Amino acid sequence: MKSAYELAMERLEKEAPTRKLSEKTKAELAEIDSTYKAKTAERELFLKEQIRKAQNEGKLPEALELEEQLQRDLRRIQQDCEEKKERLRASQD
Repeated sequence: MKSAYELAMERLEKEAPTRKLSEKTKAELAEIDSTYKAKTAERELFLKEQIRKAQNEGKLPEALELEEQLQRDLRRIQQDCEEKKERLRASQD
């Protein structure tokens, strides 16, 4: 007798079959991840330094604005990364 989990996994496999990725595609996905991790780190370093400076100078509204900008930038970078990976996966079909 199959568990509820096994039955759910079978239904999911029927609806959206698992795609096998080639080694080349896996390498390209890893490269995309690496590139966007670097972009994230670069943006974090830059803006966190700006935030620190603003806090040290007592410019709290500016620091809060920079923190919000950092969050927006990180979300945008993550979204760009996921879109690029999804386009690559779609082109492999």
